[in-house]
Amino acid sequence: MFAQETKFSKQDTLRGSITPERIWWDLTYYHLDIKVDPDQKTISGKNTIQYRVLKPHQKIQIDLQPPLKIEKVLQDNKELVVTSDGNAHFITLVKDQEKNKVNAIEVYYSGKPREAVNAPWDGGISWKKDTNGKHFIASSCQGLGASVWWPNKDHMYDEVDSLLISVNVPKELMNISNGRLRKIEELDDDTKTFHWFVNNPINNYGVNINIGDYVHFGEKYEGEKGTLDMDYYVLKDNLEKAKKQFKDAPKMMKAFEHWFGPYPFYEDSFKLVEVPYLGMEHQSSVTYGNKYKNGYLGRDLSGSGWGLKFDFIIIHEAGHEWFANNITHKDAADMWIHEGFTAYSENLFLDYYHGKKASAEYVIGTRRNIQNDRPIIGTYNVNQEGSSDMYYKGANMLHTLRQLIEDDEKWRSILRGLNKDFYHQTVTTKQIEDYISKATNIDLTEFFNQYLRTTKIPVLEYTFKNGELNYRYTNIVEKFNMPVRIFVDENPYWIHPNAKWQTKSFKGNTIQIDTNFYVNIKS
Repeated sequence: MFAQETKFSKQDTLRGSITPERIWWDLTYYHLDIKVDPDQKTISGKNTIQYRVLKPHQKIQIDLQPPLKIEKVLQDNKELVVTSDGNAHFITLVKDQEKNKVNAIEVYYSGKPREAVNAPWDGGISWKKDTNGKHFIASSCQGLGASVWWPNKDHMYDEVDSLLISVNVPKELMNISNGRLRKIEELDDDTKTFHWFVNNPINNYGVNINIGDYVHFGEKYEGEKGTLDMDYYVLKDNLEKAKKQFKDAPKMMKAFEHWFGPYPFYEDSFKLVEVPYLGMEHQSSVTYGNKYKNGYLGRDLSGSGWGLKFDFIIIHEAGHEWFANNITHKDAADMWIHEGFTAYSENLFLDYYHGKKASAEYVIGTRRNIQNDRPIIGTYNVNQEGSSDMYYKGANMLHTLRQLIEDDEKWRSILRGLNKDFYHQTVTTKQIEDYISKATNIDLTEFFNQYLRTTKIPVLEYTFKNGELNYRYTNIVEKFNMPVRIFVDENPYWIHPNAKWQTKSFKGNTIQIDTNFYVNIKS
């Protein structure tokens, strides 16, 4: 079936669509300047939002979620009228908004942001303490939205070009955010302000604060675009464990630069930052909470044994630097672009270090996590993700596609090409589909419709007797005709099933369907 009908609210539309109050202006720069009070669990400050006028309009939408409140909004030192509708705040501008002019507003806000219930899935701010009783605080807001802790244009289609984030914290703590540390200001009130600058476009949920009693270590990585600074921030007590476990980070960089192309944010460095939750793909500030264990908190999600050969959070969340942070979906319905490719990156990491057989066993093993409850693509314009199958169904779809191409260097060139041609861009599923179809010279329309837009897994029905193979597909969309590799007495052959029974003769006694293809078998 195709995506089911769900009832959505006005708030869903205000959040998930490119409203008239959003479309007329293009984000150019943020300066988020805030004070975080750990004892009171409050955030206060302002966000200076700079934008270019695409077409004249006098009303601008800024998003901020309660219980946080906008105190005032200024443009050219004049206070503006703000009308609120739930999480969306509409600001009436007095100054004429002339096409191509760059203007700015200052949004002052304060309050107790939503506390994360089960970060990162049910996010907000995690207000925790480390084992020494020091404050240990982090933000996580994918899906929920960055507006849960700071005011911004909370839609994925428009990424800010650059960002300065200034975070004031008690002097005994550090704040680690995205990009590079420009300076630390020591103030007279026993606080410090950390100023971090992001030199590249960044999606709003990728912006983060991480506050704790951190220590730092790092290394230089000689990569495809030169020397990359790789910096690690961990709690003091975990330094020795981190020095051992984080050896997976340069290994990750080597494998992913091979498969995907250069790390997309050399100017902003690469960081791993320990946090009090599992982890998240914050751009150039990847957060880590996997308890210094291999696998996913010590478990192998594939059941193959290969999942214990690497630290899942380091590999998966860093894989998002290419798919999520470099190439970002325009609409949450297309989140499979982030999660499908990145779940698949786990398999490619194994491929690089342990070979093709190991990587295939891993990705095939992850099929046990697929539920086929809803399509992978969600509903557009209402901030709705598709099924969590976007991870491992997405990965197995891509693994199947690799078989169809039957040329690993070509497949690698496609993965690298995606990151080069959509460098620092927001994209749609159609753009990705069209790109791969063109690069492979295969019409993949029904292939993508089958795996992305339905819950149906193709069933390959067959009988094999006296060298005669009868076969067809069931449980498919119209015109689905994906070829499949088979082995007759261990010799490889291709068959081209469709909805009608076909017959093909072979010299041999045994037959096996190649398990690398994500199809169900019925014999």
